[in-house]
Amino acid sequence: MRGGDNRTGELFSYVDLEARVRRGHPLRAIRAIVNEALVALEREFAAGRPSIAPEKLLRAMLLQAFYSIRSERLLMERLEYDLLFRWFVDIGVDEAPWNHSVFSKNRDRLLEGDIAAKFLGAVLAQPRVKKLLSTDHFSVDGTLVEAWASMKSVKPKDGSGEPPAPGGGRRIEEAFGWIKTVAGQRKTRFRGRDRAGWAFTFAAAAYNLVRLPKLVAVPT
Repeated sequence: MRGGDNRTGELFSYVDLEARVRRGHPLRAIRAIVNEALVALEREFAAGRPSIAPEKLLRAMLLQAFYSIRSERLLMERLEYDLLFRWFVDIGVDEAPWNHSVFSKNRDRLLEGDIAAKFLGAVLAQPRVKKLLSTDHFSVDGTLVEAWASMKSVKPKDGSGEPPAPGGGRRIEEAFGWIKTVAGQRKTRFRGRDRAGWAFTFAAAAYNLVRLPKLVAVPT
């Protein structure tokens, strides 16, 4: 018999987010590594705690990089309806997502510190990750990240007054390609070298997290 095209549901619904995420989902392994790194940073977060818990803020920012979400407004919209996102960030089914401007302001407070580098360091310091590291190879990449600035504002050091011509295409490694395309760092949204560097380092941490589940066995 054909089922009816009707919405089903009760007045009260009890949803266990943990049960809604399949056991073998790759975000389970990533979340385990992320949470261990965040525990190591508790002392950093304790000083001047913003209105949004830094742990939740960083988890949400990772999802933004993983899923190529181009704005905070769209990220908050995704958190509104996506149970997987809510589970990863650790917000309840009945909790309202943050206002996108509030989220941005809290993120900017983290930009003022070196949390991105410390977060990446905390990920790489975990025993199951550290054993994968090696100092035998060193790479230098010349990939270009577009600045948040008009070419008219760029002045050469020689004082000629002519803006530099953009360089030709360069071969980039997979990591930098992912950071620029998937994580949205082709053109930084932040002004200033320090803030752009923070965002790039955080995107590098996200890239490592995407690859780690295949390299290490993490209990779920």
